[in-house]
Amino acid sequence: MSSILLTNAALFDGHGDEAVPGMNVLVVGDRIEAVSDKPIKAESARVIDCGGETLLPGLIDAHVHVFAISLAASRNETVPLTLMTARAVPRIKAMLDRGFTTVRDVGGGDVGIRDAVAQGVIPGPRLYVGGPALTETGGHGDHRRRTDSRYDIDYNSNAFVFFSRIVDGPEDMRRTVRNEIRKGADHIKVMASGGVGSPSDPLEGVQFSKEELEICAREAAARGKYVCAHTYTSEAIRHAVGAGIRTVEHANFIDSETAAFVRDRNAYVVPTLVCYEVTAQHGTRLGLTPFVMEKLDLVNKAGIAMLDICERAGTKMGFGTDLMGEMEYAQSYEFTIRRRAQKPADILRSATSLNAEILQETGRLGVIREGALADIILCAGNPLKDITLLSEPEKNLRIIMQGGRLHRCDLA
Repeated sequence: MSSILLTNAALFDGHGDEAVPGMNVLVVGDRIEAVSDKPIKAESARVIDCGGETLLPGLIDAHVHVFAISLAASRNETVPLTLMTARAVPRIKAMLDRGFTTVRDVGGGDVGIRDAVAQGVIPGPRLYVGGPALTETGGHGDHRRRTDSRYDIDYNSNAFVFFSRIVDGPEDMRRTVRNEIRKGADHIKVMASGGVGSPSDPLEGVQFSKEELEICAREAAARGKYVCAHTYTSEAIRHAVGAGIRTVEHANFIDSETAAFVRDRNAYVVPTLVCYEVTAQHGTRLGLTPFVMEKLDLVNKAGIAMLDICERAGTKMGFGTDLMGEMEYAQSYEFTIRRRAQKPADILRSATSLNAEILQETGRLGVIREGALADIILCAGNPLKDITLLSEPEKNLRIIMQGGRLHRCDLA
């Protein structure tokens, strides 16, 4: 079994407030065998001197769409699933190149792409997938034209209809959740409010009934899974979390009382600010309608305030990006945006140990400690002092290790 000894590193373990200098980490196989401030004896190990630079757990992005190959969803109407998958392959690899060793797909990613990465068929982050997002008729995931009333949709026909399933009523919800988990979903995604990219629903819309959401959460929990919900307004967030949903995505219009409500129910908010900022810059050129661009402007303006509200309430916040199509290049820029309202250590915990908690992988991912999976990155400089270092991964990441395998190593 191969082993790698990383020496002379400043170590952020996923939990602390500072990077501790003079640390050594021994990796054996796919696991972290030892972490010590004393020299570690490992005669057969490959030794890499980190030169005092900063070791961190591999980054985790808790809100991605690996198959979202076009920003304007309508452009996928003539794209077969095989072409969609082929175009997703370099997109997935690029995430790993940025130091994201694990990502959670919350709409579209399925067991097939998850297993392709796990089996080494294609390079990419470790994937946690939820299959298609569940939407009510006319909800955020219902992209049918107003002149199209068909429900007999062939979901395998093209990339346009692959991302969501229309679900109406308690029994339809129960059957759909059970079936997605049967197919291997790690979690379930529901559209619990209106959204930016959909053609007909306003942002303030509250979607699905209380009974539908409760059944969704109960059926997932019975199988050891959980539900994440697309939400924007405080009303929609309370509606979802009150029904037992564990993570709320986006949450741009959350108020202080609702942030406390989420905190008290041990639920999580997953902000995704970078997607609004960069999409606002390029959306019109890439085919977004004026209606969508108006909604985008509203959520973009509310984003930073949301971070401050959740920080003051003590609400647990994960780290997500939600970048579609051509915007995917900006994934690491989320670190720069988040520093406007958060300390670097808090941002790093969100992208490591806290996101691992969301994934139900506490102690296995998002940390550098004995027994954890050896997902490790080495950053030039100290991102706990300057978090923007992570926004330029091609320049500043010296090592990217996933499960003990060196995906990238710029050191001898």
